[in-house]
Amino acid sequence: MSNSNTFGAPPKGAGMTGALILLLATGAGLSVASLYYSQPMLGVMGADLGASDQAMGLVPTLTMLGYAAGILLTAPLGDRHDRRALILIKVALLVLALVAAAVSPSVGPLLVASLAMGVAATLAQDIVPAAATLAPDAHRGRVVGTVMTGLLLGILLSRVVSGFTAEHLGWRAMFLCAAFATALLGAALWRFLPNFRPTTQLAYGALLGSLGGLWRQHGAVRRAALAQASLAVGFSAVWTTLALWLHAAPYHLGSAAAGAFGLAGAAGALAAPVFGRLADRHGAQRITRVAVGLAAISFASMAFIPWLPLPLHLVWLAVAIVGFDLGFQGALVSHQTIIYASDPAARSRLNALLFVAMFGGMGLGAALGSTLFVHAGWMGVTALATGSSLVALAIRWRAARV
Repeated sequence: MSNSNTFGAPPKGAGMTGALILLLATGAGLSVASLYYSQPMLGVMGADLGASDQAMGLVPTLTMLGYAAGILLTAPLGDRHDRRALILIKVALLVLALVAAAVSPSVGPLLVASLAMGVAATLAQDIVPAAATLAPDAHRGRVVGTVMTGLLLGILLSRVVSGFTAEHLGWRAMFLCAAFATALLGAALWRFLPNFRPTTQLAYGALLGSLGGLWRQHGAVRRAALAQASLAVGFSAVWTTLALWLHAAPYHLGSAAAGAFGLAGAAGALAAPVFGRLADRHGAQRITRVAVGLAAISFASMAFIPWLPLPLHLVWLAVAIVGFDLGFQGALVSHQTIIYASDPAARSRLNALLFVAMFGGMGLGAALGSTLFVHAGWMGVTALATGSSLVALAIRWRAARV
């Protein structure tokens, strides 16, 4: 595929092969995985660096803050500049940040590297609108769904991979392996990703300022972002407290078991492109209600776990995880289909609005979930997840009446 067309994107669907879709899905997953590598390794890293638990807790915090800031401050640039160039720059920065983390002699440099890692990992939010732009209109939902499956698999599987690698090779080796894999990704993207024509000439300040105008202008975008954020509250609350619940009586299971449930979530994510195809065929508005409804039912079903025979608890939980992961991912794919159709010239900025809202919901869900787990146990977390998903469903039903 030629990259010589510096000032124009190829025609819709031109060269959008299965291999390129797979490359974009891999890129989205590998980049966002950088946000989560540290979480299972914090104890090992703290012991090696002589840092306190409180100091090590800043590592994932700064990574997430860097990601949120990066989405807000850099993702809109995809509408102003060649998106391919932005992606390649962020790949290089992510490689440098991962290497810096691997060679950090103390917690201070590690925190700086973690913040930079979060900012650079936002290349995932450049890859998704790139896929939407390259995809033919009739198959945009399927293509975006496939790429977003790669992104969610990166989130769900990163903890499993980093925990295993750190146990056998050490935490520094995990960051070095990630840097090497990201460098290979960059080489493939440099070779196969085409150039993109900017869709606006707004200066950077005006570009950021336009986010508020886009939010007010597009009701469909507001409803998509708020519904996905509400769903993210429950999603994050469950995943934040799952390991704590499994560690307590009557299960007494370790972190490896919690990681294994991530594989159940991955199974749900693999089925999510079905929602993209359904959105193409039946309309994204209708499919969002189906996806959010599936998540709500799955969250609510977890309330029955304490009443089941003990041998069925974990089986029921695994089924519920598959259901709500599938619903969450299906809703996200459908919501992206909606926003990308709202204003093709502002896809990067609209994508930024959606993901800032979603990760804001995740942060709120983590805080609320942890508090409720302490005071109300797993049933409190289940109630929060069910309630937040019902709020999302109400938003989607109201959207159908607009």
